[in-house]
Amino acid sequence: MITLNQRELPTMARRRLPLAAAGVVIAFAILAIRLWQLQVMRGEELRLLSDNNRIRLHRVQATRGTVVDRLGRTIVDSRPSFDAVLVPEDSDDLRTTVENLSQFLRQSSAETQALLRQAKGRPAFQEVTVKRDLSWEEVMAIETHQLDLPGVSLRITPRRSYPFGSSLSHVLGYVSEINAEELAAGGGYRLGDLIGKSGLERRWEEFLRGVDGGQQVEVDAVGRKLRVLREVPEVPGNTLTLSFDVELQAAAEAVFEGKEGAAVALDPRNGEILALVSSPSYDPNLFARGIRREEWRGLVQDPLRPLTDRAVQGQYPPGSTFKIIVAAAALEEGVVNPFTRIRCGGGVQFGNHYFRCWKKGGHGSVNLHEALVHSCDTYFYQVGQRLGIDAIADWSFKFGLGQPTGVDLDHEKRGTIPSTLWKRRRFQEPWYAGETLSNAIGQGYVTTTPLQMAQAVGAIATGNRYRPHFVKRIQAPDGETIRIYEPERVAEMPLRKSTLEQLRQALRDTVARGTGNKAAIAGVEVAGKTGTSQVISLGKTRLKPEQMKREHRDHAWFVAFAPVEEPEIAVAVVVEHSMGGGGGAIAAPAAKEIIEAYFRLRQEREDAKYADVRSATRLPF
Repeated sequence: MITLNQRELPTMARRRLPLAAAGVVIAFAILAIRLWQLQVMRGEELRLLSDNNRIRLHRVQATRGTVVDRLGRTIVDSRPSFDAVLVPEDSDDLRTTVENLSQFLRQSSAETQALLRQAKGRPAFQEVTVKRDLSWEEVMAIETHQLDLPGVSLRITPRRSYPFGSSLSHVLGYVSEINAEELAAGGGYRLGDLIGKSGLERRWEEFLRGVDGGQQVEVDAVGRKLRVLREVPEVPGNTLTLSFDVELQAAAEAVFEGKEGAAVALDPRNGEILALVSSPSYDPNLFARGIRREEWRGLVQDPLRPLTDRAVQGQYPPGSTFKIIVAAAALEEGVVNPFTRIRCGGGVQFGNHYFRCWKKGGHGSVNLHEALVHSCDTYFYQVGQRLGIDAIADWSFKFGLGQPTGVDLDHEKRGTIPSTLWKRRRFQEPWYAGETLSNAIGQGYVTTTPLQMAQAVGAIATGNRYRPHFVKRIQAPDGETIRIYEPERVAEMPLRKSTLEQLRQALRDTVARGTGNKAAIAGVEVAGKTGTSQVISLGKTRLKPEQMKREHRDHAWFVAFAPVEEPEIAVAVVVEHSMGGGGGAIAAPAAKEIIEAYFRLRQEREDAKYADVRSATRLPF
């Protein structure tokens, strides 16, 4: 029996109807599966992507910690900086946006494109810093043309500031944008962050960096901030108090105006560094704002090497300042006593070589005290010969020479203290007896750093050798003390009291009536030793400094401590390639100015404190 519906439908249609029904079922099944994938499996991911077009998380950079001197005066701080940032995903025409932005920022679009290429691989909608520390004109240009710059906005970030410019730059170091290697090391940093690259900024990075905060903000279609939905405040970095005195530092730097060299002033009673100069220097503000290629090239290619910290990296022959160590060794080893006299006729013959004394005609018959006071080379040639190079090396090590002092500064050099073993390892040659004579007066292979010599003369002053340091304490933003750095005594000097006393009296008389008389200060007993170290050997030739190339002129040295009886300050000064004289003429007056500044500032502060006390206790009638 055939029904009506079957009679109305063609045979072909009846055959295709089940296939069509199956197709509809499959289509709905696919749609249902896709909806399930989008809403269930990837629902959270897509929801977040959707919110990113409306809600953004902005990180608020923490302000780096402040650095102050021993009296609480700010040495390093932070200031607000306007930075131009770009979110590429917010721009429909990125090329046009980049061209417009580059025009307003007065930089080439190639530079901006290079920054964007470096930022590839970053999370979506993360900002790329295009330029830091904008000028007021650049800020106004971006604000005025915001509609032409989709995805571009301004961020106020803390920028490192060094108010004293190049002062203490080698100690403080600098910050710069994090590189790929540092980023890969972890630590919670992000692309574009600033990180300590050298000096104190690098060594104390974990204490200075602070903890970043954040903002949840609502933005419009082109990425402009509409309102802040939620905020987590940042935690500023800690405050570091240093042992430096900015006024004493300024006085020490003034000494080196137009000169190359280094100076170190420290407290011999605890090893605190009071001032440290390396001249010439550089301005770390260049790095904080983003150093330009030509500026970096200028620093690197400068023949005077402003990036080198001469105080801890400069290795100089110490000249006659080394006679202090040789004298101590001679007394302790018993090769001479205070009454041993040696005749100086202007030099001494040893083998085929004549070793000259600096004084033509000689000093006559001198004992150890007089040899130090007048810096007689002939005396120490013969004392060095009696001691031998290995004994000299052994006592040099006891004074801290030939090894790092342990100061928390980058790339400290150890200098060179030669010995028979050292030469065999270094040159595969034996030590020759004639070499001992020149090394005994701080020439030959001997080299030291200014910091080592300041530590060594401080050891004579107090009888103890302390590790030089410059961070006194660390405090949290709320003022709570986190850490205090106590003085660290490295060694008690293995010298008899009589030896120390003889050395101190000889160094006192060196300033009172000897080669260091230009370091004498009225009212303060200063003990010191001059030194003039040759850069090249001139043989029998005697040339005046003005007749020599600059790089061939002698270095001028002076080391000192004061007062003699109760030492408070130890100083080492080296002036490179000096004109017009050696240690007594050039370095001794420089050290005098530093020591004078120390006692003048101390007296002014004591007077001010006394005046404050009198004012506070003054009766009202």
